[in-house]
Amino acid sequence: MSEEVVKEPVERNRRKTRRGTVVSKSGDKTIVVLVERRYHHKLYKKQLIARNKFHTHDEENKAVVGDFVEIQECRPLSRMKRWRLVKIIDTKAAAGEVK
Repeated sequence: MSEEVVKEPVERNRRKTRRGTVVSKSGDKTIVVLVERRYHHKLYKKQLIARNKFHTHDEENKAVVGDFVEIQECRPLSRMKRWRLVKIIDTKAAAGEVK
Protein backbone atom coordinates (compact mmCIF):
# COMPACT_ATOMS: atom_id res chain seq x y z
CA MET A 1 0.00 0.00 0.00
CA SER A 2 3.01 2.29 0.09
CA GLU A 3 3.84 3.95 -3.17
CA GLU A 4 7.42 4.40 -4.25
CA VAL A 5 8.33 7.98 -5.00
CA VAL A 6 11.02 8.17 -7.65
CA LYS A 7 12.98 11.40 -7.60
CA GLU A 8 14.57 12.51 -10.83
CA PRO A 9 18.16 13.71 -10.53
CA VAL A 10 18.44 17.48 -10.21
CA GLU A 11 20.43 19.03 -13.05
CA ARG A 12 23.07 21.48 -11.91
CA ASN A 13 23.80 24.74 -13.60
CA ARG A 14 26.29 24.54 -16.41
CA ARG A 15 29.81 25.24 -15.22
CA LYS A 16 32.31 27.33 -17.12
CA THR A 17 35.17 25.56 -18.85
CA ARG A 18 38.36 27.08 -20.17
CA ARG A 19 41.42 25.82 -22.05
CA GLY A 20 44.91 27.06 -21.41
CA THR A 21 48.58 26.34 -20.79
CA VAL A 22 50.10 25.36 -17.45
CA VAL A 23 52.62 28.08 -16.58
CA SER A 24 53.45 27.15 -12.98
CA LYS A 25 53.19 24.29 -10.54
CA SER A 26 52.72 26.01 -7.20
CA GLY A 27 52.58 23.63 -4.28
CA ASP A 28 51.06 20.19 -3.95
CA LYS A 29 48.02 19.50 -6.18
CA THR A 30 47.97 23.07 -7.51
CA ILE A 31 48.77 24.42 -10.96
CA VAL A 32 48.45 27.87 -12.52
CA VAL A 33 46.79 27.91 -15.95
CA LEU A 34 47.14 30.83 -18.38
CA VAL A 35 44.02 31.29 -20.53
CA GLU A 36 44.17 33.59 -23.56
CA ARG A 37 41.09 35.06 -25.23
CA ARG A 38 41.10 37.11 -28.45
CA TYR A 39 38.53 39.81 -29.11
CA HIS A 40 38.03 42.91 -31.25
CA HIS A 41 37.91 46.36 -29.69
CA LYS A 42 34.70 48.04 -30.82
CA LEU A 43 36.03 51.57 -31.11
CA TYR A 44 39.59 51.02 -32.33
CA LYS A 45 38.84 47.95 -34.49
CA LYS A 46 41.96 46.26 -33.18
CA GLN A 47 42.35 42.63 -32.17
CA LEU A 48 43.36 42.29 -28.51
CA ILE A 49 44.44 39.37 -26.35
CA ALA A 50 43.07 39.09 -22.82
CA ARG A 51 45.16 36.87 -20.54
CA ASN A 52 43.93 35.45 -17.25
CA LYS A 53 45.68 33.16 -14.77
CA PHE A 54 43.61 30.63 -12.85
CA HIS A 55 44.83 28.69 -9.81
CA THR A 56 43.59 25.15 -10.47
CA HIS A 57 43.24 21.99 -8.39
CA ASP A 58 45.13 19.00 -9.87
CA GLU A 59 44.08 16.04 -7.71
CA GLU A 60 46.50 13.50 -9.22
CA ASN A 61 49.48 15.85 -9.84
CA LYS A 62 49.52 14.81 -13.51
CA ALA A 63 49.96 18.18 -15.22
CA VAL A 64 53.41 19.66 -15.77
CA VAL A 65 54.51 23.10 -16.95
CA GLY A 66 53.82 23.47 -20.68
CA ASP A 67 50.80 21.14 -20.89
CA PHE A 68 47.65 22.33 -22.67
CA VAL A 69 44.72 21.55 -20.33
CA GLU A 70 40.98 21.98 -19.87
CA ILE A 71 39.74 23.34 -16.54
CA GLN A 72 36.24 23.68 -15.06
CA GLU A 73 34.71 25.99 -12.49
CA CYS A 74 33.96 24.48 -9.06
CA ARG A 75 33.27 25.42 -5.47
CA PRO A 76 35.99 27.35 -3.61
CA LEU A 77 38.71 24.90 -2.58
CA SER A 78 41.03 27.46 -0.96
CA ARG A 79 41.62 31.19 -0.91
CA MET A 80 42.71 31.24 -4.57
CA LYS A 81 41.49 27.96 -6.11
CA ARG A 82 38.05 27.98 -7.76
CA TRP A 83 38.86 25.74 -10.74
CA ARG A 84 39.69 22.05 -11.17
CA LEU A 85 41.56 20.14 -13.85
CA VAL A 86 39.24 18.20 -16.18
CA LYS A 87 41.74 16.71 -18.65
CA ILE A 88 45.14 17.15 -20.19
CA ILE A 89 44.61 17.82 -23.89
CA ASP A 90 48.22 17.98 -25.07
CA THR A 91 51.31 17.17 -23.05
CA LYS A 92 54.62 18.92 -23.25
CA ALA A 93 56.33 15.56 -23.94
CA ALA A 94 53.99 14.84 -26.87
CA ALA A 95 54.80 18.19 -28.45
CA GLY A 96 58.52 17.28 -28.50
CA GLU A 97 59.62 20.17 -26.28
CA VAL A 98 61.41 18.04 -23.69
CA LYS A 99 65.14 18.74 -23.49
